[in-house]
This record gives sequence, structure tokens and C-alpha cells, in this order.
Amino acid sequence: MHMSSGGGLTPEQTERVVTIAMDLAREGSTEQLVEFVEHGLPVDVTDQSANSLLMLAAYHGHAGTVRALLRHGADPDLRNDRDQSPIAGALFKGADDVVSVLREAGADLDAGTPTARAAASMFGREHLLTD
Repeated sequence: MHMSSGGGLTPEQTERVVTIAMDLAREGSTEQLVEFVEHGLPVDVTDQSANSLLMLAAYHGHAGTVRALLRHGADPDLRNDRDQSPIAGALFKGADDVVSVLREAGADLDAGTPTARAAASMFGREHLLTD
């Protein structure tokens, strides 16, 4: 990962930046997070469990943050190391507005374990996946 400003960071600094960004995604601190991305943080950077910023924002129910990350090119289907997709995570947490945003972005309803469709039927939220 190469941050564009300030001539590159040490691995320790990079790790710290990623950790802060992950926390911002969890908290739904959209503006600060977008600033990081605009300054060179790869929008699809992941943590040790392969959770992307989008995954964390989706799982924690931050529709605005999810929308902003998608606008900056985040992959809506990037799965973590447990093969979970962001939209399945949002369904699991009952984050209906996040599910809508990811659907608009064309999230794959048949990817991952469980798939979004399976997660929706498990939690009685099939209506979120039908038009």
C-alpha cells in the first residue's frame, strides 16, 4: 500500500493508518474515512480477518459510509476470510438501509457463505431482496 502524500509510510505507520481507518468505518465516521481514501488509502484495504472498510461499515449499519465508500470505488462483494459478503453481514445485523444501498450498487446476492439470499431467509428478511 502506498500513501501518496509525505513520501510513503513505514510498515508500522501504514498499519496504524489502516487500524484507524477500520475504526472510522466501524463508527461510521464517513468524512474522516473518505479523507483517508482521498489521500491514498486503498478503498479495498482489509484487516487481519480480510474485512474491508465497506464490510465493517455495512456490518455496523452505516449506510452513509457504505454509500461514500462505493462512490470511491469500493468492491461491494469483497468477502472476508470467513467467506461473508458485506450484504450478508448487513442482513445478519438487520441493517435494512445498508442492504438497500448495496443492492443499488449491484451486490451479488448469491456469493459467499451464507449467501445474501440464504441470510435473508434465515432472518425473515426476504422482502429486502425482492423488488
